[in-house]
Amino acid sequence: MHRTYPWLSMALLVLLTACSSTSFFYNRLHILLPWYLDGYVELNREQELYLDQLLTRYLQQHRSEELPRYAAMIDQATALLDKEISATDIAGLYRQAEEAGERLQNGALDWMLELGAELSDAQIGEFLQELQNKQHEYEEKYLERDDKEFKKDVYDSLRKNSANYLGRLNSEQRERLKLASQQLQRSDALWLQNRQRWIDNLQQLLERKPGWQDQLRVALAQRGENSDPRYRQVNEHNLLVIQTALAELLNSRTEKQDTHLRKELQTLRQELVTLIEQGR
Repeated sequence: MHRTYPWLSMALLVLLTACSSTSFFYNRLHILLPWYLDGYVELNREQELYLDQLLTRYLQQHRSEELPRYAAMIDQATALLDKEISATDIAGLYRQAEEAGERLQNGALDWMLELGAELSDAQIGEFLQELQNKQHEYEEKYLERDDKEFKKDVYDSLRKNSANYLGRLNSEQRERLKLASQQLQRSDALWLQNRQRWIDNLQQLLERKPGWQDQLRVALAQRGENSDPRYRQVNEHNLLVIQTALAELLNSRTEKQDTHLRKELQTLRQELVTLIEQGR
């Protein structure tokens, strides 16, 4: 979630959660990604054309190599519904999603570095300033919450996301998610501290001295290792809480919820299969 280029993660998150609109979004990512990028830096006409070429090449590769893996992950998730689900099962799916995110980041980094070499110093400055503006927005949004507001936000997010796939939750299920939200530890301040350190580091790297591309790759690869140990500890705790809650929630699903969930997963899988076939 906390990636260097949040706009790319956002666009693909929309893709993978839109279900019935998956094909619509994916087939327009070469338009949507530049549009979202425009919120960080304004490209000239030549740069826009160059970006379109880079994205066309990248998305063709992503379609052929990554989408089959996504479909396989959905098959694994569907198979879990035929047995008692454990937090370990959920953790396994999460690890696969994380690995997919890392591959996405590494693959996207190639074309982002190529585009970065074409930007002017003024555009680089604009990009960095917008990252800093987002930092201030996040600080106002997250740090001004008290613990009660934090737990309510978490609960609302868990409830809405769960209902998207299961349908309406019953009172016992809502209470289980409310309990999970009470058990979570706050990581927003630590995340924002890590993010600010990354922006500061990125500012130095984007002075684009000789070898800057390789230095940026190394820095990005080591970003997790260099994060605050307290943040990693809190994150691990929260993951376990959420994975346990999701396993219990899925095991408590009604027959109607089971039908709804399987339909949602099958719809998403079919959308991915259609996209794969369109690329052949």
